[in-house]
Amino acid sequence: MTATTAPAGASTARTYTSLRAAWIPLAALCLAFFVEMVDNTLLSIALPTIGRDLGGGTTALQWVTGAYSLTFGGLLLTAGSIADRFGRRRVLLIGLAVFGLLSLCVVAVTTAGELIALRAGLGIAAAAMAPITNSLVFRLFDDQALRMRAMTVMIVVGMSGFVLGPLLGGTALAHIRWEWLLLVNAPIALIAAIGVRLGVAADRPEDLTDDELDLPGAVLSVIAIGLACYSLTSGVEHGWLAPVTLGSISGAVAAAVAFVRHERRTPSPMLDLGLFANGTVRGAAIAQIGTSIAMAGVMFGLILHFQYAYGWSPVRAGLANLPIIVTMIAATPLSEWLAKAFGHRIACLVGAAGLAGSLAGLAWAVDHGYAAIAICMVVMTIGLRTVMTICAIALVEAMPGNRTSIGTALNDTAQEVGTSVGTALIGTLIAALVTTSLPAGTWNGDLVASFFHGERITYAVLAVIVGLIAAGGARTLTNSRSTEEHA
Repeated sequence: MTATTAPAGASTARTYTSLRAAWIPLAALCLAFFVEMVDNTLLSIALPTIGRDLGGGTTALQWVTGAYSLTFGGLLLTAGSIADRFGRRRVLLIGLAVFGLLSLCVVAVTTAGELIALRAGLGIAAAAMAPITNSLVFRLFDDQALRMRAMTVMIVVGMSGFVLGPLLGGTALAHIRWEWLLLVNAPIALIAAIGVRLGVAADRPEDLTDDELDLPGAVLSVIAIGLACYSLTSGVEHGWLAPVTLGSISGAVAAAVAFVRHERRTPSPMLDLGLFANGTVRGAAIAQIGTSIAMAGVMFGLILHFQYAYGWSPVRAGLANLPIIVTMIAATPLSEWLAKAFGHRIACLVGAAGLAGSLAGLAWAVDHGYAAIAICMVVMTIGLRTVMTICAIALVEAMPGNRTSIGTALNDTAQEVGTSVGTALIGTLIAALVTTSLPAGTWNGDLVASFFHGERITYAVLAVIVGLIAAGGARTLTNSRSTEEHA
């Protein structure tokens, strides 16, 4: 570990010379990222049990998971903006404390409404954690190769949490009550906070922005992103021409237009829209939307495929997703080599081709057995690993030094939007091509055949959409080789 001398009155900025030397802060940041990601999907497997215990109907149970993702996605930009002004480590520690304390409140929950409110609060706390954990990784290292490897670790941990949520939840429910799925967040948050406090230096004043907090921009961004995410969910649940869906879409568009106009006029914008003139910022954000559409679409579709069409248990279905996690780790040398040898643009175009090709492969593989599906999952994950890591690094490096948190918030917001779009796309297509009501238990042969037909069309459509979005974003990146030099 090395230390640089700061001016009098400023805190010392610590940087590390290896991942091993930085194991305490890196493990703490990974733990914080893991717990906020796993909470996206952890309770999904427990919804039937929660419904029986709390007497919640289908709509209420949907909001048990939806309330978290809605507040989480809607507040990412706002949280990143606050962190860039008041200190990234400080905001992260506050977020961890609130996340842990709120998780303990589950013992007092007696109704579905109370649980929904609790989940919304956890989403707010998670939003204060997500962009900052990734931002602080960049502060741990000066070397670009170490930054890329550290970001790889973060992405693997985060995606592992997202993928393993149903598996961990299903396994735990065989032995404990569902409340423990939230209670365990408290000690995890405490351990992460201790690691951050010990290993991550406090922000130096010169690394923060002294611009006034753009409260109107924050409100408008929350309304626009929140309504946009809700409209996608509402479209699947109520129909795309339903008044509530059309109202949500109209409100999201109006808030987005008002946000753009306000940000262009205010002297201290929350998100400087001029940054999008930079092809790296614009392209990285667009490409991240494409990766998340692919990830969410495949995750949602294969959960239905394994549990309903195959009749597998939640635990077995969760284990079936392990090729994604294993490949995330194993693909690291390949992704680093692509970035080093060809630069960001070409490497991401190769990754985008992998994403589109794997989705097209799934259109064939869904009725050819698990082995064919697993191969497509491996190819998809190589594409994901390449595009997600390179774009995350490229986007943050293209931001001013005192706006790294808003950069990672923009990265996370793009992924959250992509996740919502991917889930809505595959949900809508399956509903339109197969059935709006998926019966529990083992399906009959006709329904399985209909489901496979719907999947073939769905994945073919996703292949085209993801390929165009990811490749379109990758085209505007630079030829920077981030494993060797500064952008």
